[in-house]
Amino acid sequence: MKTKLSILFFCIGFVLFSQELPPIIKFPPAIYGAGNQSWMIVQDDQNYLYFANNEGLLEYNGTNWDLYPTPNETIMRSVKVIDNTIYTGCYMNFGYWTRHANGKLQYTSLSDRIKSKILDDEQFWNILKYDQWILFQSLNRIYIYDTKTKKFKIIAPKSGVVKSFSSKNAIYFQTLKKGLFEIEGGKEKLISDHPVLKKFTIANIFAIEEGLMIQTQLDGFYKLAGSNLTHFVTDVDQELKSSFVYSSQRLQDGSYALGTVSNGIFILSSTGKLKYHISQSKGLSNNTALSLFEDKDHNLWTGLDNGINCINLKSPVHSFTDDTGVLGTVYASITHNGLLYVGTNQGLFCKKYQTNADFQFVQGTKGQVWSLFKYDNTLFCGHDSGTFVIENTLARNIFSASGTWKFEAVPQNKNKLLQGNYYGISVLEKVGNQWIFKNKIKGFDYSSRYFEILPNLDLYVSHEYKGIFRLKLDNNLLSTKGFYTYSSPKIGKNASLTKFNNSIYYAYKGGIFKLNSSTKKFEKDRLLSAIFEKDEYTSGKLIVDNANKIWLFSKNYIHYFSASKLSNQLKQNVIPIPSSLTNSMSGFENVTQISKSTYLIGTTDGYYTLNIDDLSFRNYAVAISEISINKQNQTLTNVVLQEKGSFKSNENNITINYTVPEYSKYINSEYQYLLEGFQNDWSEWSTKSSVNFKNLSPGEYTFKLRAKYANIVLENTATYTFEILKPWYLTNFTCFIYLIIVFVIGYFINKAYRNFYQKQKEKLIEENNLLLEIKELENEQQLMKLRNEQLSQDVDNKNRELAVSTMSLNSKNELLAFIKEDLKKTNQDDDNNIKSVIRTINKNITEEDSWKVFKEAFDNADKDFLKRIKQLHPVLTPNDLRLCAYLRLNLSSKEIAPLFNISVRSVEIKRYRLRKKMDLQHEIGLVEYILAV
Repeated sequence: MKTKLSILFFCIGFVLFSQELPPIIKFPPAIYGAGNQSWMIVQDDQNYLYFANNEGLLEYNGTNWDLYPTPNETIMRSVKVIDNTIYTGCYMNFGYWTRHANGKLQYTSLSDRIKSKILDDEQFWNILKYDQWILFQSLNRIYIYDTKTKKFKIIAPKSGVVKSFSSKNAIYFQTLKKGLFEIEGGKEKLISDHPVLKKFTIANIFAIEEGLMIQTQLDGFYKLAGSNLTHFVTDVDQELKSSFVYSSQRLQDGSYALGTVSNGIFILSSTGKLKYHISQSKGLSNNTALSLFEDKDHNLWTGLDNGINCINLKSPVHSFTDDTGVLGTVYASITHNGLLYVGTNQGLFCKKYQTNADFQFVQGTKGQVWSLFKYDNTLFCGHDSGTFVIENTLARNIFSASGTWKFEAVPQNKNKLLQGNYYGISVLEKVGNQWIFKNKIKGFDYSSRYFEILPNLDLYVSHEYKGIFRLKLDNNLLSTKGFYTYSSPKIGKNASLTKFNNSIYYAYKGGIFKLNSSTKKFEKDRLLSAIFEKDEYTSGKLIVDNANKIWLFSKNYIHYFSASKLSNQLKQNVIPIPSSLTNSMSGFENVTQISKSTYLIGTTDGYYTLNIDDLSFRNYAVAISEISINKQNQTLTNVVLQEKGSFKSNENNITINYTVPEYSKYINSEYQYLLEGFQNDWSEWSTKSSVNFKNLSPGEYTFKLRAKYANIVLENTATYTFEILKPWYLTNFTCFIYLIIVFVIGYFINKAYRNFYQKQKEKLIEENNLLLEIKELENEQQLMKLRNEQLSQDVDNKNRELAVSTMSLNSKNELLAFIKEDLKKTNQDDDNNIKSVIRTINKNITEEDSWKVFKEAFDNADKDFLKRIKQLHPVLTPNDLRLCAYLRLNLSSKEIAPLFNISVRSVEIKRYRLRKKMDLQHEIGLVEYILAV
């Protein structure tokens, strides 16, 4: 069984063709959004690429794909760039495309001028240029267009045209079974009718010093010197005879690229030696190469039967991809005794170094290989099954107690090695010429994937889940008396520990730390830790190569540091290859120096080699490829690129696409932009090739764009200035109208305010006048009141005077009555004189006369009172009216009694009767009522 397995693995290894190929970028139809097949490829001065595709003209600027359908919706067969004009040919139509100011292409037909001369069902498969003439070739004829006179000439061989070709000084074409012709003086001229050229279809013709190199579809290469045709021998003549060469291209270094129908692409040197055979099993998307084209960066583009591929022929990176799964993920590699060894999860494989020989499986190593270590001309393999010593293609197991991670030499003892195992650390010793297992170091049983030893036998071990340990080994390497566990730095996923420049470094996501030999503490190294900033950490794996360079890996770059020749400072070098493209196993990255400048880096499906001396790149230019604007929720509209943009206020959403037209698989361009008038600082570097600004405010903006390629900032800065116009209601004219309106409104408002304040003033004056009038009235009223009071006082005075007069009259009457009585008493003798006096007295004391006098005086003092009271109370008698008058004078009953010549009691009775006649309520006073009348 073991023998059968060994034979099986040997056979598998033998068929594992180990050719290291340049990187291949695959573009399936779903990516570029067009037909599966592309029949011809060209490039313009801007480095943009154009493909004659089944669906039309396909444009690629390194970032974005654009498809321009053919005018008659047929397959586009040919494309040619001449003086920045793009000529194309399709079914029964040919013409040219020119670029509009907005960056888009527009088609103009040339064949429509001679539409009547175009043959039915004619297709144009090739376009050539010679001086001022452009040739459009179908399978029947060649149409020659003079760009100066704008006229056509047609060459129509009787046997048709199989294919046409151009060199610096001539135009050639092949006709069916007639041979090779040249166009001279606008006519066909036979160059060679050799039987080979009649029998085999010519795929391409190349000018060489001896004459012409003719490459046929089924019979390889031939040299034509004059009339002499000789076969040009290559390494792949037999393969070419069975592969049917459909397309070919002579490369800038003199090599030949041949695209076949069924066997991929062959790349031959100028002498016919095979350099690469790239087929579907080796990374190509398809085995049928319909078109080939080498761009300015020496990339080989191929239009396949199903997609487009770009092969980076001059890339410093070459890859070996194991699509069969036999090799597996590469965890370690090394060169030893002329062989290249790669350790994978499938075992150990080897091949002869710097050849295309097959990888062979090293018997006995089936399983996971962790490390390869060369010491004292012996190759050690750290394996999941233990430790192996490798001798060419044989493996000898010297330790199998547990898996082995890595190996380290013991300082000052060249016959001993330490190996880190799954369960601690053990010692290997060289006895005679053989290495054997000696002992396990007691006192430490943790997994030791990363460890380093110092000359004083201090041992440092990194454990991913427990942190860093420091052990002190005894001189015999038998045991350790305990160990110290570091609390800082912290543990971390994919952490690593290694020795570089005689110092120990530890790396995890928190940074890279260097051991201080004096304090035995780890201190953060700012220079190395900087590569993990800005979320760049993917793995803390540290690798030191044979040239004393330390390698680190981040999200977008591979870094290596070397000691400066002029100082103790480390010199940083950056390789702009992102981890997403290298496809390495995170935490198990591996780099091996396999020559002075070539390094092998393992991946999950093989490996790639990197030549750091070839990491030089041409200086590209960044350009804005497309600018489009749109209103909210509406479709985008392209705008002019070369002029200052001016957009309406509602067209304030702008999308800017930009590109660096480079086509490297492993190196991405990065962009940084600034929109002056919107932001103050440059954006972060990003691989995103477009930016969108929404709802920009009215104003003038300048968009600035810069890029870096291979971590080098490109020289040029692309700019675009545009203006978002103000809305119509905010334009200068409208603002002027607004100003006029404001002035007019202000005028009318001012006028209204003036009128208002005038009215207010008038109203205030009126109010003041009114107040003055009121004041005057009040004064008059006050005066009138005073007058009334004066009058009242006068009335009172008159009343009092009347009352006094009445009282005086009463007193007079009493006195006269008293005198009368006295005279009567003395008039006993009836003296006539006395009687005369008594008559005089009676005449003066008549009550009617007194009343009349009083009544006249009272009426003068209180006009019409007696009339009013009489009207109110018609039942009142004259005596009642007299009493009312006396009461009106506010005379008391005592004062009234003499006036009536009655007692006070009689006055009260009279007052009572008066109340009853007036029918007064009990609560109403008689005097108050009379005073109120």
